[in-house]
Amino acid sequence: MISMFSGMVGAIAIPWLGLPDARALPWLALSVFFHTGYRWFLARAYTWGDLGQVYPLARGTAPLLVALIGIWVLDETLHPLTLLGIAILSAGIMVMAFRGGRPAVHLGAHAVLFALSTSAFIAAYTVVDGLGGRASASPHIYAAWLLFLDGIAIFLVLLAARVPELATSLKRFWKPAFFGGLMSAAAYWIAIWAMTKAPIALVAAVRESSILFAALISVFILREPLSVWRSVAATLILLGLIVMRLA
Repeated sequence: MISMFSGMVGAIAIPWLGLPDARALPWLALSVFFHTGYRWFLARAYTWGDLGQVYPLARGTAPLLVALIGIWVLDETLHPLTLLGIAILSAGIMVMAFRGGRPAVHLGAHAVLFALSTSAFIAAYTVVDGLGGRASASPHIYAAWLLFLDGIAIFLVLLAARVPELATSLKRFWKPAFFGGLMSAAAYWIAIWAMTKAPIALVAAVRESSILFAALISVFILREPLSVWRSVAATLILLGLIVMRLA
């Protein structure tokens, strides 16, 4: 539902921005495919593992994969401090994934497999959207069309899967999904623009620092306990951001 509402944001913006550049079309098609795969694997991971641990694991390995792709495939040059910062940040996210959840919850093999598969899709669509935004006449046009096409794709997948809860869920949860769609659209729109201005790996790493904010929200708003391991993880994530900023 969040993706569909994000698609509406794209649809509203398209008449003002115009058609995408022909060079961006292959990247748009690839991105929609990878975004759809990302959601499927993430949903599967949630059925096998604790959300608070699966999500950091899925997001945490993606910056490292993007950095490797950026260096070896895209020939992007990253400052040694940037690489060190990405490594420290990813280590913090890994600590959050494996030791930051409830003590009684352990990640099983299925949860790890689906979470890592999700991470591969995240890395893939991040690189594709970075290149697509650069190939397009404007990253804003690319972002609007991606949101629009992605919203259509996920809606068609739900129809094809004959999800019986779709209508009921839309009726019950359209308000949080609407606001989530607005925030998701704005956040990824900014990320696509940023990847046209800075190395893709750097943007990907900073984007995943959102897990730090999630940890703070869980403690101060949801009143979840602040364990030693969560504190260590948050410190590593913050340290990684500082090191990247020094580069």
